Amino acid sequence: MSKVFVLGGTGFLGYYTVKELLSKGYEVKTMALPPMPTDDLLSSEVECSLGNINELTDGEIRSLLADCESFIYAAGADERIVPQKPALKFFYEANVLPTQRLARLAKEAGIKKFVLFGSYFAEFAERLPEYQLRNQAYPNTRLLQEQVAFAEGEGNMIVTSLRLPYIFGTISGRTPLWKMYTDQIKGKSVYPVLKGGTAMVTVEQVAEAAVGAMEKGKHRHTYAISALNMKFQDFFQMMVDALGQSETTQVPVVDYEKMKPVYEEIDRNAAEKGLEHGMHMVVSTKLQTEDLYLDPKDTMSVLGIKDHDVLQSIKETLVKCVQD
Repeated sequence: MSKVFVLGGTGFLGYYTVKELLSKGYEVKTMALPPMPTDDLLSSEVECSLGNINELTDGEIRSLLADCESFIYAAGADERIVPQKPALKFFYEANVLPTQRLARLAKEAGIKKFVLFGSYFAEFAERLPEYQLRNQAYPNTRLLQEQVAFAEGEGNMIVTSLRLPYIFGTISGRTPLWKMYTDQIKGKSVYPVLKGGTAMVTVEQVAEAAVGAMEKGKHRHTYAISALNMKFQDFFQMMVDALGQSETTQVPVVDYEKMKPVYEEIDRNAAEKGLEHGMHMVVSTKLQTEDLYLDPKDTMSVLGIKDHDVLQSIKETLVKCVQD
């Protein structure tokens, strides 16, 4: 069986992708930022090096990839980061430039298949043009990241992109990103939400999708994966339940226009500090009035994604958020 290079194999998504690859008989090589979450995180059969791949020379990267047939890009900056403005510059340098370089070097090293982990905000930038998400730094650069990877692959390398929604699961040594929300809700009597909803998957399904895209994906195709669609109110109610606040915290659906001044103030405060959200709060919250749903049937059979208990995964994830 061929060898696969996973960038970020000790991270949340990369770790499960490594596990899925091993279960299917692939050899795996990875490079990830230090430190290791736990000393025994990865199987001894995984070739793992710690460091920043972007600090290697072109020659060093080609040598690193020389014995691999496929590359899975499970790294990058997501929309939770609020960088110094302009945010477009930050996300361009964090996501677009490294992807373009690594895709080029991967092809030069003989890599035949390249899978990019992207965002479902790229999907909705296309589906909901009225929101003008292409003018927002994060969706803009996620779309550009795909395009430069596709272009670098032309001719000799199949490049595909997974557009990932809300993801649930746990990994030893790391706290789930959802803890930032459970911390916000803790002790509150009211936690207002907007009327929309979102697509969701388990981290195991992301790993299955990655291997499926590597094995069966078509060049320049994007795959917006989902296994469950849920209203934001129901999701945040699950957080309230996990916190043991079911009797003391209400999760009402509120009107966006009534809340808009609050979101505008958040954007103003960020600007005063020299910061900028990858999606301005007035835009990202307005987007939450939509049902950002995806049809599981569009990708599950195509990529070989299995049925998993997403609700149970959400519950287990939130329990860890509350405990950590």
